[in-house]
Amino acid sequence: MMDDIIKQVEKKTGVKGNDIQNLAKSLSNSDLQDEKSIRKLVRQLGKLANKKVSKQTEDMIVNTLVNGKNKVDASTISKMLKK
Repeated sequence: MMDDIIKQVEKKTGVKGNDIQNLAKSLSNSDLQDEKSIRKLVRQLGKLANKKVSKQTEDMIVNTLVNGKNKVDASTISKMLKK
């Protein structure tokens, strides 16, 4: 079942399954309150998605995760990336 999900994501995004699994592992070991960890993850995601993340967007994501009082989920980050 997990392989099917990874294959679907791979097909839709073009990101390799191994990269997805490595990203998931790095997320589980990351401190999302640590600015350096967040910046590293943002850059890694941008690279995987073959998208340039501007310094302004990176700063916004970091500030939201480090200083934000509201719950941040994939939808929140997706909205930030569309700005």
